[in-house]
Amino acid sequence: MGSREASPATIFCFLLLFFLGCKCLASELKATQTAELKVDASPQLARHIPDTLFGIFFEEINHAGAGGIWAELVSNRGFEAGGPHTPSNVDPWSIIGDDSSIFVATDRTSCFSRNTVALRMEVLCDNCPAGGVGIYNPGFWGMNIEDGKTYNLVMYVKSPETVELTVSLTSSDGSQNLASATILVSGASNWTKLEQKLVAEGTNRTSRLQITTNKKGVVWFDQVSLMPSDTYKGHGFRTELISMMLDLKPRFLRFPGGCFVEGEWLRNAFRWRESIGPWEERPGHFGDVWHYWTDDGLGYYEFLQLSEDLGAAPIWVFNNGISHNDEVDTAAIAPFVKDVLDSLEFARGSAESTWGSVRAAMGHPEPFPVKYVAIGNEDCGKKFYRGNYLKFYNAIREAYPDIQMISNCDASSGPLDHPADLYDFHVYTDSKTLFWMKNTFDGSSRNGPKAFVSEYAVWRSDAGRGSLLASLAEAAFLTGLEKNSDIVWMASYAPLFVNNNDQTWNPDAIVFNSWQQYGTPSYWMQTLFRESSGALIHPITIISSYSGSLAASAITWQDSENSFLRVKIVNFGSDAVSLTISATGLQARVNTAGSTVTVLTSGNVMDENSFSNPNKVVPVKSQLPNAAEQMQVMLSPHSFTSLDLALAQSELVAEM
Repeated sequence: MGSREASPATIFCFLLLFFLGCKCLASELKATQTAELKVDASPQLARHIPDTLFGIFFEEINHAGAGGIWAELVSNRGFEAGGPHTPSNVDPWSIIGDDSSIFVATDRTSCFSRNTVALRMEVLCDNCPAGGVGIYNPGFWGMNIEDGKTYNLVMYVKSPETVELTVSLTSSDGSQNLASATILVSGASNWTKLEQKLVAEGTNRTSRLQITTNKKGVVWFDQVSLMPSDTYKGHGFRTELISMMLDLKPRFLRFPGGCFVEGEWLRNAFRWRESIGPWEERPGHFGDVWHYWTDDGLGYYEFLQLSEDLGAAPIWVFNNGISHNDEVDTAAIAPFVKDVLDSLEFARGSAESTWGSVRAAMGHPEPFPVKYVAIGNEDCGKKFYRGNYLKFYNAIREAYPDIQMISNCDASSGPLDHPADLYDFHVYTDSKTLFWMKNTFDGSSRNGPKAFVSEYAVWRSDAGRGSLLASLAEAAFLTGLEKNSDIVWMASYAPLFVNNNDQTWNPDAIVFNSWQQYGTPSYWMQTLFRESSGALIHPITIISSYSGSLAASAITWQDSENSFLRVKIVNFGSDAVSLTISATGLQARVNTAGSTVTVLTSGNVMDENSFSNPNKVVPVKSQLPNAAEQMQVMLSPHSFTSLDLALAQSELVAEM
């Protein structure tokens, strides 16, 4: 075949492609940064991190408790949500039938003195339709009923004449019957407690409980409860959500709020005294900050029990006479102080004490180890806060000298004007700001109260419903808390839970509905810090022109068999980083066989998890074949990397 000379146009195109290719190659080379991370693991420079550093904060928000971790399936079980004046709204209860066959209304005939509202159902039909007429409750956006599982129904009933009731678990429209039982109610003027086990023969995620009859007459109902039989340890908690809490290995549980403790008005604040005792007798209350009713089945006692079940120290946040809109003058605060002292006796008192005996009667004769209390929530700037605070502080210090008290006032940049053992620090901000806040406590005084970062999170524009970007900024912030853990004693993300049907606050760590749940990237980020509490932290140095986009920490921790040097690095930037890690002062060789690397990243910084793709952004763990005292790793753009270098305890090595 013959040859042909290239035309000038062809040569120009070739040169253009060549120069463009060179430019792209240069850009790719520029996109990989270099950095060096030095860890000094010598024992004399190591410092113990407090055993309490990382825990969890639970607030009744987003239906986190009612319709969430508290496994009660009936919403408004006592018909109290419509208020004390009758007739009242009974939502979400509805009738089966029409107004020619059934009439329902609330009245004040309950047998319980603290929750006097009951439901009166009058059946009007002589020849009722097949299946009968009655009432149904859809629970919290549908009940998750699963094949083969047992559900415990308890309800209080009164009827002047003998009546046969059918209790059923059905699909949302009543067409699918999952479980059913017939209960005979003897005619009497007194209330009767009825209990029935229902075993599901089928699965439906949006089921309802229905109570029907074919007999004309009047029946009263009150305190209708349906609980699955497989709650966590039999304590009433939804097992799969508790499992996610346990996976964080929390060292403390702060409860029950948050703004939930304060209320928009004091009349709607959480009252511990009304949330204890038999569940049937609890009046419940309207949480006016987050705008929904709670039956308070998840009450003060249950929070203490949850702390014990999690192996976490309870931190009781109580109302100090201040809400969002009204305050109690310090001159009149004495009854509130006594109320809190009673709450502490309930938790810590002997089984023979006045309030300790109430706890014992509820099934826990041994005291709960409450050693931390927070006096209010975000109330520092309120008119009567300091005066009220001192009244609580002095009374608690006298009665319980070992209890550590937490002030709402920030002491990170200046001293407090009142005594405290710890102070609250809350931060909700954008990702860039929180990333740079990793150094917040570098300049804080090492004298005086310790810091409790009880609420932190990235939120708003770059948080989405829980983005990778948010988790990276939060991880960087936590490395700063580790570094400053001589002054920062505790930290917890907020909020912990959100029911997908009540997204009042976004983002959150754990998203759920009646039958599913997943962790956001912020949840998974926290799993990489769960070994930090009680570990040893080591000084580090980062050398790089790119260091402004990096955050890191190094700890030594132990499991039941091995010790590890864990190096955590956040790459907050958009460039990959070739990182050289060198560790000096180690007291044992690095064991390659047991070393791993875990990476949290994704293709886009705004990637989120979802019910349809719950594992889109999760940590990926793999073996680390090149583990050594000096090694090189590649950090992906926008990533959080955790290296666990296994240490061979039997082989001491010299400092490199």
